[in-house]
Amino acid sequence: MNMSSGAGSDDLASSAVSRWGHAVSRRYRHILDKSTLLVFHRWIAFSAIALIYAVRVYLIQGYYIITYALGIYILQLLIAFLSPQVDPEIQELVDGPALPTRGSDEFRPFVRRLPEFKFWYSITKAFCIAFMLTFFSAFDVPVFWPILLFYWLLLFISTMKRQIMHMIKYRYVPFSMGKQRYTGKKAASAEETNI
Repeated sequence: MNMSSGAGSDDLASSAVSRWGHAVSRRYRHILDKSTLLVFHRWIAFSAIALIYAVRVYLIQGYYIITYALGIYILQLLIAFLSPQVDPEIQELVDGPALPTRGSDEFRPFVRRLPEFKFWYSITKAFCIAFMLTFFSAFDVPVFWPILLFYWLLLFISTMKRQIMHMIKYRYVPFSMGKQRYTGKKAASAEETNI
């Protein structure tokens, strides 16, 4: 009898922990969902987190391997952010040109491989993880940081050159600045009043 009552209390405790974990997870998702529309505020929060990380690494004068790995991950995210969801090179081989190449072609909006929110979320999470790793001395590997910085800059320049050449070749712009936007009924009603 005592064993069954002990097992029942363990089940209740694990059930309470499970419910608490589920409630925290739901609250976290709710906050993330609400922040989707607050683009400027999200990037301000990210900038604060990145600044805190940079100050910590500067004051400690270490953890350069973590920073280098973070830089490589950021570069990977940036390439995915700047790339179209369907690579025009592969699409062209399979179905013909996917992106409009002439002014008379049908307009298709640019769809990123990595959407802005996921880009922000991934980069923020990466900075938080890197910040937490700076509290463990096992990750403070002594290296000559100028070599890492030089190698990362070389990698960044070559990767971005390849990405820009791809953008020029297939004539796509991953940013919406300067592009025409559909304004909807407000513009139509304004035009009607002027006529």
